[in-house]
Amino acid sequence: MQSPQGRALRIIISGGGTGGHIFPAVSIANALKKLRPDIEILFVGANGRMEMEKVPAAGYQIIGLDIQGIQRKSIWKNLMLPIKLLRSISKAGSIIDDFKPDAAVGVGGYASGPLLYAASQKGIPTLIQEQNSYAGITNKWLSKKAKKICVAFDGMDKFFPADKIIKTGNPVRRESVQTAGKREAAFAEYSLSPQKKTILVTGGSLGARTLNNSIIAGLQQIIDVDVQLIWQTGKVYYKGIIEKLGENYHPNIRIMEFVNRMDLAYAAADVIISRAGAGTIAELCIVGKPVLLVPSPNVAEDHQTKNALALVEHDAAVLVSDIEAEAKLVTQALQLLNNNAEQEKLSANISKLALPGADEVIAEHVIEIINTNK
Repeated sequence: MQSPQGRALRIIISGGGTGGHIFPAVSIANALKKLRPDIEILFVGANGRMEMEKVPAAGYQIIGLDIQGIQRKSIWKNLMLPIKLLRSISKAGSIIDDFKPDAAVGVGGYASGPLLYAASQKGIPTLIQEQNSYAGITNKWLSKKAKKICVAFDGMDKFFPADKIIKTGNPVRRESVQTAGKREAAFAEYSLSPQKKTILVTGGSLGARTLNNSIIAGLQQIIDVDVQLIWQTGKVYYKGIIEKLGENYHPNIRIMEFVNRMDLAYAAADVIISRAGAGTIAELCIVGKPVLLVPSPNVAEDHQTKNALALVEHDAAVLVSDIEAEAKLVTQALQLLNNNAEQEKLSANISKLALPGADEVIAEHVIEIINTNK
């Protein structure tokens, strides 16, 4: 397909800040390339954020805007925000003038606001990919001009015009959720026994203090009942935990900074303990294992709690609040491990919420808004 100028289609994808925004963005880009191999894709991110490293590693060009979010802990750091915002909108406009995109896609994160605003001002059709069950202020504002809004949860017409909403789900890393037939390989990977019950704990690439403290508080309980643990501590906490416990703390316990093969970790797990980021939830729905979610309280609009509640309402997950986790999390995980009926119910219900292939569906809608715009 050619653009009106007779050249290959050009798409800008903007956003980032966390892996939860970057991985879906790259998945959408890959799906667009699959649909239209000659398509040209440019990413726009925020300087100093994770996307400036991860996007080039995935094979795509990225330009950074000097933009930040509201700093809730320091009023002084917000004084430059209006100036940075205006400069970012101006630079976004220049990027659009130079690249001449046929459409712009926003996946959330600091850069998507200025870029989508500048695109809509210049008559470029825009698509928003809203990952959470609770929309932020920026996306609510941008939705007025957007052609389509791709969402992952029901009830999003509270935030967006109902006629623009398409429920697509969130794109996931496909290699991470392909667990079928990998159980044997999984236990071999971690040198664990397939005869013993296994808990997986994952707090994301950086880690989660509450999850780590909760596991430390309950380690003896886990050992006493001969349960195995695959424990991703995250980059920030790994060294301190290893210094405290030692590398070979117990034969049933595997302590890791980062899990390179999430497919094998998921395949080995009987029960999973996790934060409640939208991207992680999308993966967990496809994996279909019983899950205890501990939402992070340190995110805008407390959206992880709202993401978790969207599953709890369907009897598809157990929610443990961050404040109660240290006292209750391990006990509840072990109770769930011993309740086969509850495990089966949670697995069946979370699997019903899975929306695989979201990246391809979103890519098709991007092409559609370009065709409609013609």
